[in-house]
Amino acid sequence: MSRLVRRVVIGITAAVITLLSAAPAFAHGFTSTVYVNVAGGDAGHVRTTLELEYDLLVVSAADYEKDDPLFQAGTAAFDAQDTQAQAAALNAHTQSAVKYVTDRFSVASGGRACTSAQVGDFTMTAQEGVPYARLLIDWACPAQGDDHEVRSGLFPDAETYVKGTKTILTYELDGRSGSAALDAAHPSFSTAQAWYERFWEFFRLGAEHLLTGIDHILFLLALIAGSRRLREIVLAATSFTLAHSVTFMLAALGLVDVPAAVVEPVIALSIAAVAGWHLWQIWRRGDHATEIATLGRSHFSLDRAGWTRLAVVFCFGLVHGLGFAGALGIDEAWSWTLLWSLLVFNVGIEVVQLTIIALVFPLLAVLRRRSPRAGLWATGVIAAGVSVMGLIWFVQRVLGL
Repeated sequence: MSRLVRRVVIGITAAVITLLSAAPAFAHGFTSTVYVNVAGGDAGHVRTTLELEYDLLVVSAADYEKDDPLFQAGTAAFDAQDTQAQAAALNAHTQSAVKYVTDRFSVASGGRACTSAQVGDFTMTAQEGVPYARLLIDWACPAQGDDHEVRSGLFPDAETYVKGTKTILTYELDGRSGSAALDAAHPSFSTAQAWYERFWEFFRLGAEHLLTGIDHILFLLALIAGSRRLREIVLAATSFTLAHSVTFMLAALGLVDVPAAVVEPVIALSIAAVAGWHLWQIWRRGDHATEIATLGRSHFSLDRAGWTRLAVVFCFGLVHGLGFAGALGIDEAWSWTLLWSLLVFNVGIEVVQLTIIALVFPLLAVLRRRSPRAGLWATGVIAAGVSVMGLIWFVQRVLGL
């Protein structure tokens, strides 16, 4: 084995080990998303509806306000999965919970801060099967300006409970409607912002979602490892894109609603299955696993195995689309306000996906050309590692661990 081949093999193996070892840190569940709807009212009033992850709100507010009874009652209700008790715990400690929120979330008009007032009690809802607390706040603005600014610093990294909190905001205010995505790097939104500024936020959010969602990256690596020619990975990526775009948009329109308890385990299983497919081909065909059968080839120069794999990828892509939709809490029918922003979110995902393919597949092609056996071993190592991780996640998600 030449020195170049050894270096490529070592590089690929090191990259896979790094990704797998980083998996617990980047898997879903270590970040949080806040959902906010903003609507204009009469005489300078603004109504905001906030949905916040329940257990995170309880822990953060109790710590911030040194309210140990809130922590005790809130965590007991969470552990018991009792939504009535969860709402009761927050309503019994409204001052602590609301103060935590309003100290980190604000509305301003004409450059002047608006005054907040809670409307009604906390109620409970859910996002992706996770309990969320709903809070309505009215904002009285001293001056009716031409634009309003919304700022969110909820659940910051400094609290160490989660990392990279996103705030997904929809609005109908100042004669405008649309959506925006806020995070620590971009904590504020103004209705005076240009459309392309808002779209850039969702493009960036889509790119970050794929980069920080190690399960989707491993699925893509499994596709690359099992692709024998450039046309196969291009067709597989296109099939995956079309499939998840379909369910992503159907979810955005409220026509499809599958519980996260079903979607997330299937995503994990899809990772193991696609990687396992390549391992099975290696076991069945040995050194000929990277060859395309001459008999049975049809359109796009694919053999029967290639078409079967493409169909499997398409089916799993449908499920991944539901996972992407769940990341933005899409569960309201005909949410046209978010539709264009969601398309841009999807484009951000695709750009990162194509970039990964452009970086990894040429290296694999060079390795296979220099040393077919080394290439087979490298893809086998990738597929084995990805398959094991997919199975581990599948078991964890089925058992709710």
